[in-house]
Amino acid sequence: MTQPDYDVVVVGGGPGGYVCAIAAAQRGLRTACVEARDRLGGTCLNIGCIPSKALLHSSHLFELARQGLADHGIEVGVPRLDLARMMARKDRVVADLTRGIAYLFRKNGVEHVHGHGRLSGPGRLTVTAPDGSTRTLTARSIVIATGSEPATLPGVEFDEERILSSTGALSLDRVPDHLVVVGAGYIGLELGTVWRRLGARVTVVEYLDRILPGTDGEVAGQLQRILARQGLVFRLGRRVEAVERTAEGVRVAIRPSAGEGAVEVLEGDAVLIAIGRRPFVAGLGLETVGLAPDERGAIPVDEELRTPVPGIWAIGDVVRGPMLAHKAEEEGMAVAERIAGGFAPVDYGVIPAVVYTAPEVASVGRTQEELQSSGIDVRVGKFPFSANSRARTTGDTEGFVKILADAASDRVLGCHILGPEAGILVAEVAMAMAFGATSEDIARTCHAHPTLEEAVKEAALAAFAKPIHI
Repeated sequence: MTQPDYDVVVVGGGPGGYVCAIAAAQRGLRTACVEARDRLGGTCLNIGCIPSKALLHSSHLFELARQGLADHGIEVGVPRLDLARMMARKDRVVADLTRGIAYLFRKNGVEHVHGHGRLSGPGRLTVTAPDGSTRTLTARSIVIATGSEPATLPGVEFDEERILSSTGALSLDRVPDHLVVVGAGYIGLELGTVWRRLGARVTVVEYLDRILPGTDGEVAGQLQRILARQGLVFRLGRRVEAVERTAEGVRVAIRPSAGEGAVEVLEGDAVLIAIGRRPFVAGLGLETVGLAPDERGAIPVDEELRTPVPGIWAIGDVVRGPMLAHKAEEEGMAVAERIAGGFAPVDYGVIPAVVYTAPEVASVGRTQEELQSSGIDVRVGKFPFSANSRARTTGDTEGFVKILADAASDRVLGCHILGPEAGILVAEVAMAMAFGATSEDIARTCHAHPTLEEAVKEAALAAFAKPIHI
């Protein structure tokens, strides 16, 4: 039998793919990573997580300069927005990080193959380079890590000028007077927050009667009230009937989700369609190896992330589970270890999720609603940031920490945080849950003072006994 070119070929250079490729090479496997984009990093780094967080931070500083510094005794003139410079900084952050991944490939001996990869039979991948030339790679194992793409409404196509996906919303050359956001998930709320801070009127349309579907209901409800006070306008329980581009902008027709109520027309400069993402499997040649996506468009895999075809694995957004970069990274690490002959479980029960609004939302484990519907008796421990000394010193006092513990065993089953640095604070609870900790374990662990982390300790105290500082 002819020796294959590689032990592992990874298709896709996003968080799941590049991590898998590096981890495989570190284990002594001959590894290549095929990426169609000019730069590594996938959606997350190039047109997703990283540029959006850069704009969220820059827009936060702009808003702070406009109306937040006076409370601290700092007087400044009226700040002026230089949007082009803000966008240039965002682009530099992305470019620096993509170069960093390319460096890691060189350091670890991963071959970067630039082009579009398509399966052409078992153990074979044909890569079409940007200049049209082709090359066929052979491998013992192929890992599909092609990520996802923005979903859209029936009959609505993105032009990235007026009808935007998240990609277009990250690169506008001017602040819209009125931005209509369709979808009240994390993408819509984060990008809506960016443009609201920079001066746009933002209207968020959501089919359901709440924001952040799947998030703890109490957290979502309080966040909605906070964002409404900040200036976001919510049209909940509304479905989109039509989206039309006009000479001046866009026209979005909506009506109540339930029944056939009256149509309301929203006119804006642009509309952001943020109704979710779908697995990207187009042009992969799945049919050449007998693979077919499931009803969601995802590639079917078993518990070890093997597809039904021997030698082909799939990870990240193209398989079941939450579409999160860090979930893809964990799967990439696990698959590399498994291909190398090791054992590497992924604990899907302790994968955190974060929404980078202000305040942030972070969660890990199950929600109170999920536990109650499953008939699990839980104790709820809550502690507000308004009673946390560090939050008082910074002025970031909105929100709370909620810890859910099994009433019988005290084992922590979930944690939901609305407040400052929630994405950082939730890591402690994720670690605790991974080791099967109880709320008492967290509460009896000494936390430094004064820190925001003390709110986690107090919430844990509230779950099994009583908090001290409220």
